[in-house]
Amino acid sequence: MNVAEIASKAKQSSYVLAALPGDVKDRALSAMACALRVHADEILEANKVDLSQAERAVLAGEMKPALYERLKLTREKLETVIKGVEDLISLPDPVGKIMAATELDENLTLYKISCPIGLIGVIFEARPDVAPQIAALCVKSGNAAVLKGGRETLHTNTAMLRVLKNALASVPGYPAEALQLIHTREESAQMLALDNLFDLIIPRGGNALIAYVKANTKIPVLGHADGVCHIYVARSADVQMAQNICVDAKTQYPAACNTMETLLIDEAWPEENKRKLLASLTAAGVELYGDERVRALAAVAGPVTDWHTEYGEKKLSVKFVPNVLAAIEHINTYGSHHTDAIITAEHDEAQIFMDLTDSAGVYHNASTRFADGYRYGFGAEVGISTGKTHARGPVGLAGLTIYKYKLYGNGQTVAEYVGPEAKPFTHKKIGGQK
Repeated sequence: MNVAEIASKAKQSSYVLAALPGDVKDRALSAMACALRVHADEILEANKVDLSQAERAVLAGEMKPALYERLKLTREKLETVIKGVEDLISLPDPVGKIMAATELDENLTLYKISCPIGLIGVIFEARPDVAPQIAALCVKSGNAAVLKGGRETLHTNTAMLRVLKNALASVPGYPAEALQLIHTREESAQMLALDNLFDLIIPRGGNALIAYVKANTKIPVLGHADGVCHIYVARSADVQMAQNICVDAKTQYPAACNTMETLLIDEAWPEENKRKLLASLTAAGVELYGDERVRALAAVAGPVTDWHTEYGEKKLSVKFVPNVLAAIEHINTYGSHHTDAIITAEHDEAQIFMDLTDSAGVYHNASTRFADGYRYGFGAEVGISTGKTHARGPVGLAGLTIYKYKLYGNGQTVAEYVGPEAKPFTHKKIGGQK
């Protein structure tokens, strides 16, 4: 089948999914989790093939080490993915919720009801754990999906989707055609042209991918271009807390999009504290970049040439700023509106930072690495949105639903409510709404 035929089948399945009972969706999730566990060895072997090819690309200088790290799928990481699928079962069904209810007149009631988006196309790069996460979220939220992974994870994705599709096919009532996989860039381009079938495109990858998708489709796009995350260490910050948080935010998983890429330090913070913080980062293997003031306190690899830099590895830009407002201005100017944090003992200062910093996630005294759908309790995520559409930050179940209005009447016509003898609307909120 070509992409249009694949998408058409998935689109037809989306209409079935929109009315699928929650217990059927949960049985599908249970079947997916079980199948992933049973076929773990098969999936991990496929990942080894991808890793072997990637290793040769790294040695040839054709792939960055950070990208290679993202390709790795360990048994522990796979089990985390499976646990995320299982966690979705216990979450409430996001479809069919009454978001608002208004009595327009007696026996004329308007409801705002959550519903699936429909058919979603997801294009992702070099992340073998993305496919099962997105598939599970789409199952729970009642969406059909066509997935396009990077060529670096071809074997892993193919094995994963084969296992998942077989699992869905085993569940009575679940339309197995709702989950599809395509492979090539040509197919990806064809998908982006099908604005008559797809309701949303979610790209997960670097700037080049996001820019390409946005420039080549009429379909609404949800995603983030990059992750230039900051931590601002205020003058009242506890040095031990700053060390723990900053080392975690930079080194816990350097290739992640929620990793700290720029460290801002208040000029008035004691010099000894600055030395200790920078020393803890270099001791953790972090390469620092900064000006002469930074160089006076720690070894640096060179100056910062671009403050909007996502390293994706153990490299970090460092800058001294005069106060919280300067830190906020820097973040809003050079950041990616992803996730940014302040370390301070002053509550009012934290509130200023969190109110004025224009990012999807703003944290007080916590690592930026918490920006994750699983850690937020969403079960998993399809990605992180830095835009200002219906979903922002980690996009989980709620971000994969939209709404429709349902009006229940008893023979009323608009003519009754216009003209000199017009009946008045009551517009009474139902259910304690204001």
